[in-house]
Amino acid sequence: MVARRNWAGNVHYAARRFHEPTSVDELRRLVAGSDRLRAAGTGHSFNRFGDTTGDLVSLAGLPPDVTLDRDRSTVTVPAALRYGDLATALHAQGYALANLASLPHISVAGAVATGTHGSGVRNGNLASAVAALELVTADGDLLTLDRDADGDTFAGAVVSLGALGVVTRVTLDVVPAFTLCQYVRLGLAREALDEALDSAYSVSIFTDWRTPLLREVWVKQHAELPPPPAGWLGTTAAETPRHPVAGLSPEHCTPQLGPPGPWHERLPHFRLGFIPSSGDELQSEYHVPRAAGADALAALDEVAHLIAPVLQVCELRAVAADRLWLSPNHGRDSLAIHFTWVGDAAAVTPVVAAVEERLAPFSPRPHWGKVFGLAPAAVAAAWPRYADFLALMVRLDPSGTFRTDLLDRYFPRP
Repeated sequence: MVARRNWAGNVHYAARRFHEPTSVDELRRLVAGSDRLRAAGTGHSFNRFGDTTGDLVSLAGLPPDVTLDRDRSTVTVPAALRYGDLATALHAQGYALANLASLPHISVAGAVATGTHGSGVRNGNLASAVAALELVTADGDLLTLDRDADGDTFAGAVVSLGALGVVTRVTLDVVPAFTLCQYVRLGLAREALDEALDSAYSVSIFTDWRTPLLREVWVKQHAELPPPPAGWLGTTAAETPRHPVAGLSPEHCTPQLGPPGPWHERLPHFRLGFIPSSGDELQSEYHVPRAAGADALAALDEVAHLIAPVLQVCELRAVAADRLWLSPNHGRDSLAIHFTWVGDAAAVTPVVAAVEERLAPFSPRPHWGKVFGLAPAAVAAAWPRYADFLALMVRLDPSGTFRTDLLDRYFPRP
């Protein structure tokens, strides 16, 4: 059954018809016969890039085959598969993905198409692990793009916002399974931010913009390494598990007090078997050059009095550079500044505008699946391959089958 609204409930889809094909051939016929069509994932986006007034399609009914290629160190999966389900299957065969997002509940294709990321100074976002894509184009043809064979076009098609076709299968790089421990440290000084981010395989830092100190550091490190020492970077060790949002129960969170566990049970913040929250929230996120991270945060200090009253939590993470055209990390190592707001759009919208105004000197790139209001000219200027992606849209979807109102705002027809 295709959902009629997104996970947060702030977007009710405007589609006239909802579909759940059970084969790729059925999907191809559906696409070829539609004038407006979008594919729906798990609904974890907070804006209308995935909305349409035509046909909304869920791919959850397509064959669930997962194919591991040990020789190439890749796995090919259906687009609608959730990362948590994929991780469980991979780990059982001794393999892992190099990175995961906070939520294991999101679909592979949806996360890839929006440039969703995990954390780690040497870890690219989830899309950077893509080795090949299979997609249905506007005329119903099945197109395969390979990282080695299709070079530049492939780099343009991975983070695509669903604007080039309906992705049916994704091939991802895999690595041998590994074991991590997770520790939570309290009260990090802003001056130690970079050192903290550099300190482990994956690091997330949480703050509330109410005090100069960064409230929590979630350190996810290889199990063979010693735990952070008692006075690590001037912090203290958490003695009980924490939820990223202060005051919420940590029962839905992954283990934090140091016990070793599989990569897929430590890299996410939340457990697959639980719904992490009610969804009564809005989210925004901006990626700035990591070298400018301290200055960007200092600029936001000037509007901290606006941020704090409508904020549930702010998360800071490092993400490695990649070459994907629309990736928020294209060509530059990044600091990701993520805001989980209260679920009140009227209260949040002016604060988002204030955040964007303060970040403007740092060429911020918004997460494509979150709430943002940057002017189209600012978005175009932030991505060096913007014009090339616009041309790719025209080439692969000349009739505009996959266009939406929000796509037209940020990627208008030439």
